[in-house]
Amino acid sequence: MGEIQRRYKLISASNNALISRLKGFVLPADKIVDSCMRFRGAGHKPSMTDSRLNANPFHLFFLMSRYRGPRLRITRRLGDLPGLTRKAAKRSYPPGQHGQARRKRSEYAIRLEEKQKLRFNYGVSERQLVRYVKKARAQEGSTGTNLLKLLENRLDNVCFRIGFGPTVPGARQLVNHGHVTVNGRVTDIASYQCKSGDVIAIRERKCSKLLAEANLQFPGLANVPPHLELDKPKLSAKVIGRAEREWVALEINELLVVEYYSRKV
Repeated sequence: MGEIQRRYKLISASNNALISRLKGFVLPADKIVDSCMRFRGAGHKPSMTDSRLNANPFHLFFLMSRYRGPRLRITRRLGDLPGLTRKAAKRSYPPGQHGQARRKRSEYAIRLEEKQKLRFNYGVSERQLVRYVKKARAQEGSTGTNLLKLLENRLDNVCFRIGFGPTVPGARQLVNHGHVTVNGRVTDIASYQCKSGDVIAIRERKCSKLLAEANLQFPGLANVPPHLELDKPKLSAKVIGRAEREWVALEINELLVVEYYSRKV
């Protein structure tokens, strides 16, 4: 405990500006340990070999929101998710000890699964998805269709649909590492909303071009949607409109997602 408190004080002293901005999120050292126990389980004893405590206590506040576990486990439960993985599961039943048992799903469980499909396919957190639902409600037209269009126009998903990345997580890594430009400027924000007229291209670097060319040989999806114009020799694409509902590759009932959030948002 003393070592954790010492590290916490050092970080507090060297990051006064950051702490002042995150005043509502900073906790005492005993709260940090308690958070670690809840995250790892009641039986877990935090030690200095634990990477979450050894590197930086602030890691407990900024846990990665993207899913980093086994992907086929998710597809076995939710069905085919082309944005999450291109692999096919060998077993057709859900994972877990009771995966083969026949259970009647409740109305809530059906809507929850549809919502989880969106989360895992597009790689967004619950907070991000709630924000997209609010934006979709504020727009004219069907809320469910607007929600799908907002998710389809994310920069990482656009890079996936044109073949720059094998999956949405792979395309997000391409964007985050600065390999992609939008209208001639390097953009490393995966959630950037692509607008009509935007030109998405691979950065003029040898390593960036090699990555994109290798992914274009084996794209995650066979067809490029009509709202995107791909120029393979130049490794660029132009957005000429918004995504259409029939070109969404995910099999989902978006109305159930809207119903799920009708009481929560």
